[in-house]
Amino acid sequence: MTTPREPARLHAWIDGHVQGVGFRAFVYEIALSQELTGWVRNTHEGLVEVLAEGPRENLDILLAYLRRGPRGAFVSEVREEWGPALGEYDSFRVTRTV
Repeated sequence: MTTPREPARLHAWIDGHVQGVGFRAFVYEIALSQELTGWVRNTHEGLVEVLAEGPRENLDILLAYLRRGPRGAFVSEVREEWGPALGEYDSFRVTRTV
């Protein structure tokens, strides 16, 4: 069982009306405020994809925001995968669409 402060890794895919509404900037700001590392990007399938690492409790906060989205977005589904933090990122950034 992990503790709230133990580093973890969240990989999430957000579906719905999530592109063209500032979703990536929204995620970026939350990730910075929660001191997370990783990235956010759009996909060609119309999803927003997020990979973030940090304390589990901070990732849970991010996940709650992902389920809500920014004003103008409509989130229909959030798929999530959890794992141990790998420590491969030193900051959080917005990356290219894939």
